[in-house]
Amino acid sequence: MQLDLNLLTALDALLEEGSVTGAADRLHVSPPAMSRTLGRIRRATGDQILVRTGRTMTPTPHALALRATVHKLVQQAQSVLSPQTEVDLTRLQRTFTLKWHDALAAAAGPALLHSLRAEAPGVRLRFLSEAATDAQEHRRGDIDLEAGSSDTFSPEIRHEIVAHDRLVLAMRPGHPLSSGPLSIESYAAAEHITVSRRGRLRDPVDDELQALGLTRQVAVAAPTNATALQFIRHLDLVVAVPELVSRPFLADLGLCTQPLPLSVPGLPIYIAWHQRYDDDSAHAWLRRQASTALRHACSPTEDTNTRALT
Repeated sequence: MQLDLNLLTALDALLEEGSVTGAADRLHVSPPAMSRTLGRIRRATGDQILVRTGRTMTPTPHALALRATVHKLVQQAQSVLSPQTEVDLTRLQRTFTLKWHDALAAAAGPALLHSLRAEAPGVRLRFLSEAATDAQEHRRGDIDLEAGSSDTFSPEIRHEIVAHDRLVLAMRPGHPLSSGPLSIESYAAAEHITVSRRGRLRDPVDDELQALGLTRQVAVAAPTNATALQFIRHLDLVVAVPELVSRPFLADLGLCTQPLPLSVPGLPIYIAWHQRYDDDSAHAWLRRQASTALRHACSPTEDTNTRALT
């Protein structure tokens, strides 16, 4: 039997996208053409590969077993046919799409753009607001690099911890909690803001307080750290924010901080990307520059405008 290696590329797209339409879009062919290709793959493998379940398609057990092998074979074939060379940064014309937490984008974004364009003047950046992690965005190539504190990644997503941060309690000067030791009881009795893109009025802090037999009053949910800090600038409210990446905002707004009187785990800062970019020289350069910018933004320095935290 003569083997059509083009079927491997189509099979890889079908298994990653989980739909005929998605695979067709990815390979720039029509859905009917991709449907016919799926038929050829079924005949070649003797397996249905994708079966319809309601309005979606589900891979068969045989397809799931093949997925990693097929993807590796396609990557190897692409490497053979398109050998990677060192990228000429001075001539690179590329737009990178970054999906970063707002605090990270504000803290490290300007330095990243400066360092990238110093070496590659033709590079542009598109920062998208962070939302719930969507593996489909990575698969479709909608985003090049994600940065945040989420540690939930699908198997095809590479990730790396580049820095660590921790939560502190921010408030305006003159707030009753701004001076002196902060007890867990006075912390719980204060009026709080939560930071939630979905407007949630409860977060893991409430679980910690409940375990101690305490509750707190949440007056408002803000979608970003920057918005929450504007609230506490004018009102007797407190909010827990990442210490290091929020430091410039705290200083600019004249706010002060206190250590949280709770045992809250540190915040690892991740960058994440789809495995298709592993051997992309320009993308590897972007990852190195992003890691450096984020590490620098999350490096503790002496700040005379906020309370020393030890």
